[in-house]
Amino acid sequence: GTLLNLSVSDHGRSDSLLLSWAEPEGGAEGYSLALSSLGSGTPLQNGSAGPNITSFWFRGLTPGTRYEIEVTATLACMETTSQTVTAQTSPSPVRNLSLSSGGSSAVLHASWAHAHGQRDGYRLALYHSDSQTLVRNASILPNASTFLFDGLLAGSEYALKVSTLAGSSQASTSIHQWTAPSIPTQLRLSPGSSTSLIASWAGATGAAWLHLTLHNLHTQTVTTTLSARRGLTSYTFQYLQPGTQYWLGLSATAGPYTAVGPNATTWTYPLSPANVTLSSAEEQSSLQARWSTPAGERDFYLVTLQEGEDGALTRNISVDGDDSHVTFHGLSPGKQYSVQVTGVAGPYRASARSTAAWTQPLAPSAVSLSSQGSPYSLLASWEEAMGEGYALALSPTEHPVKNSSLLKGVTNFTYDGLRPGTLYTFEVSTVAGPYISSPRRITNWTYPLPPEQLTLSNQGHSSSLQASWRAAPAGTTGYTGTLWETKSQERVRSMTVGNNWTNVTFEDLVPGRQYTLEMAAMAGPYRSSVRSATDWTYPLAPAGVTLTNTRRPLGLSAFWDKAAGDVDQFHLQLYSKSHPAQRNISVGPNTHNFTFLGLSPGIQYFLKVTVLAGPYRSSSHFATEWTYPLSLANVSVQPGRRPQELRVSWVESGGGRDHLVQLSVAESLS
Repeated sequence: GTLLNLSVSDHGRSDSLLLSWAEPEGGAEGYSLALSSLGSGTPLQNGSAGPNITSFWFRGLTPGTRYEIEVTATLACMETTSQTVTAQTSPSPVRNLSLSSGGSSAVLHASWAHAHGQRDGYRLALYHSDSQTLVRNASILPNASTFLFDGLLAGSEYALKVSTLAGSSQASTSIHQWTAPSIPTQLRLSPGSSTSLIASWAGATGAAWLHLTLHNLHTQTVTTTLSARRGLTSYTFQYLQPGTQYWLGLSATAGPYTAVGPNATTWTYPLSPANVTLSSAEEQSSLQARWSTPAGERDFYLVTLQEGEDGALTRNISVDGDDSHVTFHGLSPGKQYSVQVTGVAGPYRASARSTAAWTQPLAPSAVSLSSQGSPYSLLASWEEAMGEGYALALSPTEHPVKNSSLLKGVTNFTYDGLRPGTLYTFEVSTVAGPYISSPRRITNWTYPLPPEQLTLSNQGHSSSLQASWRAAPAGTTGYTGTLWETKSQERVRSMTVGNNWTNVTFEDLVPGRQYTLEMAAMAGPYRSSVRSATDWTYPLAPAGVTLTNTRRPLGLSAFWDKAAGDVDQFHLQLYSKSHPAQRNISVGPNTHNFTFLGLSPGIQYFLKVTVLAGPYRSSSHFATEWTYPLSLANVSVQPGRRPQELRVSWVESGGGRDHLVQLSVAESLS
């Protein structure tokens, strides 16, 4: 009953426990200690301590694990007293803790490696570094090693504390990271005057710092650079060059992340020519530029002709300052052009541009229309022609036109949902602005559908087969077929009929032979996939069937002649009216006789020979014959009751219908 007042402490170590106790009254001869996992009862470590010792270290333990420790004191009276205490080692902090935004402006992804030992779970606390406020607090399962924080502020620094929990103890690790900045949007750069530009944007709260760089595109120099904390939404650039093109770049920075934002380009206000136009001239592939001369003086005009949407430089002409028009010859057909007229007076330039104008296009070349084996589609293709796009038209003979428009760069188009086996006409023209070229035209067929419900039947005939099929609803110009001998694969007949045919008969065929018909539909130059059907002609019955008897042994021999045509086998059926049992024999196609043995004597038998060819059979007329009867036994002649009588007797031996009794006078044998 003596209490040892046990106490346990890990002293900040996750793999050790220090056990302390109070020395019992009267002292102790020594102490024995046993440590086991809680609930197992199996000691993991044993220890001992001498008298006057009141503490003991258990080392090499698993972090975060619950243990049971029993201390037994041997008292001076040689009796023992025991006391048990439970304790838990402190957990180990996680390893390789990382916190990454992955380039996201609203998400941080935490991941770590589990430390050695056991744990009850993890507690994650995410703080906003600037405000020091707790943003997210989460408790997760002990086997989790990742966590996603979403809905965060862009361009902000966060601190994450990950605590490993085990009982009432915990071990923590911290890390800092930034979310990526959000890119400012709706950047606008507009001139305020001939010497100033006004920049404005939205969404600047998602970046810790904003960096603005203004380039003079004429001189290719950086005019102004500006760095500002989050919150700035506009800025005016002063003292700029009139009539000069500027480029403004905007980027956002937060911690280690820099996001390149939008850019904008504009000019300071120039003094420009007015009413600049570009229109077609009288000559083919020519354009004329015109403009109104503004007030004032100038040294000359620089007229620049640009090609395409990207404004590639095509012509650059200088004309006298009093001129107001210029004509460009030998341009490419079907191309978009624009002109820029710049007044030059000393170091200053004032520019104005015209609207776009097109030269007349040429029609596409190498136009093709291909069915590619499909009953329902056609692929149109052509070589690219200069222009804005293409106008397509597909028209069958009896249906309305299918019109389509395509942008440039596309050189093929697939028409789906077409009618099988139909002749279509395809037209393609090049479009360039208000102009359209003359069309290129080509025709082709869609593939036909194969015949449906194809059958081949002998209809009970031995030398003909009739093929029939369902008429195609539309889109077939005819049918073609080939009749083959199935076994030898030799071609027998070929046929081609119009699209209004639904059956055809093949005559003069071999009886009892299997034939296969392969048939396809035709449309223009194309044939559909093949459908096939098979059947046998009806076999001919055997001729000359006879049945003859043999005296010894008792038997009947059957003979027959093979009729024209093919035979798979002969089936012989022998029976008598006086015996219920019958004999059925099948023999090969090259056999023409067969002997039945072991028959009953003196019985009339009937024979029928049947020819088998495929699923069909044909039988001969019946042949009949008697087996020989047996002779009689124990024939005796005795005097009758009267002098004029003789009594004849014999033993029946079987077989036969009647008995013939002849009595002769011995002397004359009459």
